Amino acid sequence: MWRTRAAAACVICRSLANNNYGIKRKSPLQNLHLVSRSIHHPYHPSSKLQRCPLRISLQQFSSLNRLPLRKTKLLNVKYGYQSYRNFWLARLASRLLKIRYLILGSAVGGGYTAKKKYDQWKDMMPDLDEYKWIIPDFIWELDEHIDLEKLIKALPDANDLAKLLPDFEKIGESFTSLKGFFSPGTPGETAFRATDQGYESDKQYKKVSDKEKIDQLQEELLRTQLKYQRMLERLEKENKELRKLVLQRDDKGIHQRKLKKSLIDMYSEVLDILSDYDASYNTQDHLPRVVVVGDQSAGKTSVLEMIAQARIFPRGSGEMMTRSPVKVTLSEGPHHVALFKDSSREFDLTKEEDLAALRNEIEIRMRNSVKEGCTVSTETISLSVKGPGLQRMVLVDLPGVISTVTSGMAPDTKETIFSISKAYMQNPNAIILCIQDGSVDAERSIVTDLVSQMDPQGKRTIFVLTKVDLAEKNVASPSRIQQIIEGKLFPMKALGYFAVVTGKGNSSESIESIKEYEEEFFQNSKLLKTCMLKAHQVTTKNLSLAVSDCFWKMVRESVEQQADAFKATRFNLETEWKNNYPRLRELDRNELFEKAKNEILDEVISLTQVTPKHWEDILQKTLWERVSTHVIENIYLPAAQTMNSGTFNTTVDIKLKQWTDKQLPNKAVEVAWETLQEEFSRFMTEQKGKEHDDIFDKLKQAVKEESIKRHKWNERAEDSLRVIQHNALEDRSISDKQQWDAAIHFMEETLQSRLKDTESVIEDMVGPDWKKRWLYWTGRTKEQNIRNETKNELEKLIKCNEEHAAYLANDEVTTVRKNLEARGITVDPCLIKDTWHQIYRRYFLKTALNHCNLCRRGFYYYQRHFVDSELECNDIVLFWRIQRMLAITANTLRQQLTNTEVRRLEKNVKEVLEDFAEDNEKKVKLLTGKRVQLAEDLKKVREIQEKLEAFIEALHQEK
Repeated sequence: MWRTRAAAACVICRSLANNNYGIKRKSPLQNLHLVSRSIHHPYHPSSKLQRCPLRISLQQFSSLNRLPLRKTKLLNVKYGYQSYRNFWLARLASRLLKIRYLILGSAVGGGYTAKKKYDQWKDMMPDLDEYKWIIPDFIWELDEHIDLEKLIKALPDANDLAKLLPDFEKIGESFTSLKGFFSPGTPGETAFRATDQGYESDKQYKKVSDKEKIDQLQEELLRTQLKYQRMLERLEKENKELRKLVLQRDDKGIHQRKLKKSLIDMYSEVLDILSDYDASYNTQDHLPRVVVVGDQSAGKTSVLEMIAQARIFPRGSGEMMTRSPVKVTLSEGPHHVALFKDSSREFDLTKEEDLAALRNEIEIRMRNSVKEGCTVSTETISLSVKGPGLQRMVLVDLPGVISTVTSGMAPDTKETIFSISKAYMQNPNAIILCIQDGSVDAERSIVTDLVSQMDPQGKRTIFVLTKVDLAEKNVASPSRIQQIIEGKLFPMKALGYFAVVTGKGNSSESIESIKEYEEEFFQNSKLLKTCMLKAHQVTTKNLSLAVSDCFWKMVRESVEQQADAFKATRFNLETEWKNNYPRLRELDRNELFEKAKNEILDEVISLTQVTPKHWEDILQKTLWERVSTHVIENIYLPAAQTMNSGTFNTTVDIKLKQWTDKQLPNKAVEVAWETLQEEFSRFMTEQKGKEHDDIFDKLKQAVKEESIKRHKWNERAEDSLRVIQHNALEDRSISDKQQWDAAIHFMEETLQSRLKDTESVIEDMVGPDWKKRWLYWTGRTKEQNIRNETKNELEKLIKCNEEHAAYLANDEVTTVRKNLEARGITVDPCLIKDTWHQIYRRYFLKTALNHCNLCRRGFYYYQRHFVDSELECNDIVLFWRIQRMLAITANTLRQQLTNTEVRRLEKNVKEVLEDFAEDNEKKVKLLTGKRVQLAEDLKKVREIQEKLEAFIEALHQEK
């Protein structure tokens, strides 16, 4: 009977143990009650008669540290047949009540132990409240990026979870069926005592050292962080691909809508305008930027390239490569491209040839910005980089700080770099990204002292230690790296401290390979395992997120204040304009240039409105002034010395032919070009009453000079003009009396002008006559007295021989000299000849003028070729030929001017104006004054304020 009941109990227990409800797990009995694990069935078919005490090992793992718990040992329990069968129901109830108390006590004790363990772990964990800003906002906003509703739907519901739990009703029935096996004596009580002893045995764990616990906790924490980091990266990658597809569809115009500018692009435009507004970086500009500073070759450029995810900067081993500030605007876009502010070309950063072209273009721009005799430049190069997943921010890469000026550098290079760095860092809202080379001694750093001067409290400084892999290999004491990271080795304070690896020193490494190397290094680095570095302090990914978050935090805190400052500046400038220029419109430099450009073009067009008569009169008069001396001295006077008309005409023809072939056309073109210049200048400089604005004078003068310099007369004009002039001089036929009289008048004016000039020369030679000496109380010098006596002697010689030749003979010179010596005057023969030249010239011109009067009635004899007449008027014919040649030449030049040269000049003026329009330095130099500068400042401040307000509005909408 006893064996039958024992066998039945074994069958029931075996059925409970094997019933797993379709789930692969331990027996529910083992999970539910410690009592179940203490029950032994000696008569089970699979058990032996003498079975050793059951020892169940329970090992649990924490999700944080996975520390094994102590094994629980249960006491051996002996079982026997209960002979007392009376009141079995009361005994079973008492046993069940004991089980309830036991479970309740175990729960209370376990809860207390768990709470105590939790408090211990919490005390060991570092306080991360001060570093909450480092974790980007989107970590706290994962519910916006991850669809939690889909995850909730994917989880099993309450009914499914209930299926996983054991069936407590069946367990109760099993306990009921086992009621006969509980005796009121020792077996059940022994089981409960074994449970109590097992509970007490939990306190007998072998204590694990604190160091091992901390190591295990750190390993678990690191693995957990890496796990979530990979999860975040995977989610970011998926998000990046989705955003890329959306942006690509927008670019293709599927949605037929225009995308708004991103926040970072709007903010970068404001900074570009500010850079143009004040190249010296005015301290009033307090808008945030991320200023990247560091010692030369500390890895500034490499950090920027890791953040931009492209090798975009020129590289050199030990050579200064960053020669001017480079403003890099990072923003998100469908394609990884880069472009300059003043260029429309896009560089595809996924192609190596475009990367090489971009690096070359940056290097060329840097070298062009450096002035002669300098090494670095203050001119900022503006570059935008767009790509999927890029953190939005504006960074300014500055030239590396140096300690010594080497050969080939300007003497003031060190001071210039310091001044540039200070100018950017003194902005109270600028975020200073201080780059320190971890592979060199910290004591050799220069930039840390500079940064600590600009930001003593470290409220806007982020410290970055580069080349940590080399530092870990080379530094004997790892704690030194910890001191650097924690800021204990420097007097500099910082918001955050980061450690990064920017490659193995090979310039041909790709960004992806550097990322893999950096992640692998920090996974195996002792710096993380020994708690010298926290997980959030490593990798350029975390650095980029922290810098971007800090940048936008600073932007949100300061941008409205800066907008108010520019609003006040605008009000002050507008008030100043109204007080000084109440009736003038506010025109900036570009608008003034356009206004001046229109005026200049109108003045050039007005050249075409000049009448032909005005052109011809000016050309004829100017040409005669240029050639009259040659005609009188080299043609007329030599020919007039001949004895007869035949020789006179022959001499004139020969000399006119030589003159026409060699000099006359060239002189005529020069006269025409100078006349065009004079007329153009007259129109440009002519004041137009009240409409004249003297602010354009310098610009008009520069345009005139540059246009004249570029203009060249048509070379073929001389050849055609030579033929025309030669034909005009060959003609000797005077058709009417009017032309004859005009030629006489022309000759008289010319000879009288020459006679007046000769009289003036003689007066200067001999001094004033007696009338002027009495009236003006002047006297003659010794030389003038000598010349006066010589003049008197030579006049006597002419009176003796009115047909004297133009030159004195030697004996005549000797006679005059001896006559003067007889009166005590010593005279040089050269003085006698010079005086004779002027005396004879005056005598000849007076004689020619008398001859003109005689020829007034000679037109009749001219028509008869002076037959049967003693009057010869060949000189009149000569001057008529000259006059006619001048008229024909002036007409020809006028036609060329109005038909060709004025248009070519207008074209040159337009080209000059276009060149000046593209040259801002030229416009600044030529359009100056308080009015221009005030209008320029007013325009810039308005533009900055408007863009800042638009940016603030977009910022509020995004928030």
